[in-house]
Amino acid sequence: MTGSGSGSEWLARYSSSLMGVFGTPQRVLVRGAGCLVWDADGKEYLDLLGGIAVNALGHANPFVTSVISSQLATLGHVSNFFTSPTQIALAEKLLALTDAPAGSKVFFTNSGTEANEAAFKLARRNTGGSGAKRTKIIALEGAFHGRTMGALALTAKEAYREPFEPLPAGVVHIPFGDVEALKDAVDETVAAVFLEPIQGEAGVRPLPPGYLRAARELTARVGALLILDEVQTGIGRTGKWLASEDAGIMPDAVTLAKGLGGGFPIGALITYGPETSSLLAAGQHGTTFGGNPVATAAALATLHAIESQHVLANAAAVGGHLRAGLSHLPGVTEVRGEGLLIGFDLDADVAPAVVQAGLDAGFIVNSPGPRTIRLAPPLVLTTAQADTFLAAFPAILQAAKDAQ
Repeated sequence: MTGSGSGSEWLARYSSSLMGVFGTPQRVLVRGAGCLVWDADGKEYLDLLGGIAVNALGHANPFVTSVISSQLATLGHVSNFFTSPTQIALAEKLLALTDAPAGSKVFFTNSGTEANEAAFKLARRNTGGSGAKRTKIIALEGAFHGRTMGALALTAKEAYREPFEPLPAGVVHIPFGDVEALKDAVDETVAAVFLEPIQGEAGVRPLPPGYLRAARELTARVGALLILDEVQTGIGRTGKWLASEDAGIMPDAVTLAKGLGGGFPIGALITYGPETSSLLAAGQHGTTFGGNPVATAAALATLHAIESQHVLANAAAVGGHLRAGLSHLPGVTEVRGEGLLIGFDLDADVAPAVVQAGLDAGFIVNSPGPRTIRLAPPLVLTTAQADTFLAAFPAILQAAKDAQ
């Protein structure tokens, strides 16, 4: 159906047929298996980015593939006038995995930005019990919550925001990780506080210890919602179902996506308790494809595989091994993250060149900043595979520096 061609031939066709919003693709990938992918010219790569934390079980997982095929052969799509067993079962499973109390609910979307868009509308409906409309929303400097208009209003990066202003009003960005700034910002005019437990696009920056607990106490005091964006950090990425688990708090809502479908597009907004779950009434939000039978079957299969194959433990162990190894490499000045969401800084502004040198050496990594590398590989990455990257990285870094 697609025809054949070399990487350069495919890229020429790409440039003449697709919008340039992503720039020029680095490679044309044609096949994957586990943590490996191959390009149109037959070159093999160790995928240490996992579709940006999406391919939780790697590529072409046999179990997930078989479940998707079986579901699609049975029932592919129904409108939201109807439901399906897989949609209901997945909602129940997510509520159980996240320890949601009675009265909690799930709304399914197709992506993380759509989950955050739904959460934005949820926040707009919060009056804090006073009945007075609240429109002020707090987010953090460095935040990335998506690129649709509501999610973009929450995103901090000016280069993303400026071309599309005016954005939905009321969002205030405060300094990252500063509890005193949070105290000053959260009052009775605030509808919600949006937080990522670890900021991925900002270079894998974890919130400091105690910040989430402080945010929970402050928001509860004034009737504001605490909404956690776990689109990148959730579904085992940090070796736990949610990165926020260790904080010992219950938020008002959590957004998920990326790894939830094991590579199939799906996202979710989870609302905690009956009060928050009733803020959006019938007709106030919707989606055509969200929660369709195939996507929810894919997510159920992914969650089952993560549980039955001890993937959380693997993510924690291999992630710890990889972070420890990186911290001893020359040219690496700082290592951050948890599980298999890792950011590390270099001693020179060569991160984009490291991405290119990594590709040349057969590794896929990402540079969210001029001297920062991000790794978000499949959660099934092995220690042996991690060691191949650790062994190759000094030469990759040197090649990047030589290319500058």
